[in-house]
Amino acid sequence: MTTGIADPREASTLHWLKEWAKSILVALVVWFFLRTFLVEAFRIPSGSMENTLLVGDFLFVNKAVFGAEVPLLHTWLPAVREPRRGDILVFDSVEEENLKVVKRLIGVPGDTLAMEHGDLFRNGKPVEERYALHTDPTKSENLILRSKMRQWQVKHLVGRDAATYDPDLEDWGPIVVPADSFFMMGDNRDNSYDGRYWGFLPRLNVRGTPLIVYFSYEAGSWRPLPFFTAVRWGRIFTRPS
Repeated sequence: MTTGIADPREASTLHWLKEWAKSILVALVVWFFLRTFLVEAFRIPSGSMENTLLVGDFLFVNKAVFGAEVPLLHTWLPAVREPRRGDILVFDSVEEENLKVVKRLIGVPGDTLAMEHGDLFRNGKPVEERYALHTDPTKSENLILRSKMRQWQVKHLVGRDAATYDPDLEDWGPIVVPADSFFMMGDNRDNSYDGRYWGFLPRLNVRGTPLIVYFSYEAGSWRPLPFFTAVRWGRIFTRPS
């Protein structure tokens, strides 16, 4: 009877494959943990937050600060703090599934909000908004969208006759933010589909806040050497505020 002798080259290859498999598994576990509980990448697809965030900005989103959701358990980790007025939030859309949206938090529970000719008022006082962009301050929405705005806003209206209430993009309210909800608006005020149309954002929909712009690329026009000329180098590693 002969005894087989293992080929050292085969043993070395098998050991190498095992080590690679372990490394890949560890990397996947770390990536899943980071993405689920700490940081997630997000790309800006529209101009609703200009000039704070631009189309083609790529962000890392801090998910831990407001309490990350634990998958499958329908529970949340403790929040470091609650969202505050002026925070930029990334959240699950209230109208479309599997869609994340980014807007600025304008009102918290109990706030009374209104706009008059494009100027924002909170609790009866004008709000200074250095971040707000007004490109068409006389813009008026069509009747269908104004009807949509009225349908939800009239339920939260205070100090006005609901029967004659006729909100528009730049003129609406006063409305009161209910418990466990936020009112969100885009910084590009005349070109943002935001809370004025679809209503209040449930607290449970909040997913995080932008941490840093890790890449920014101006697409849409031909340029020579696009990697160098289309990249917005000055925006990389900046923090939106």
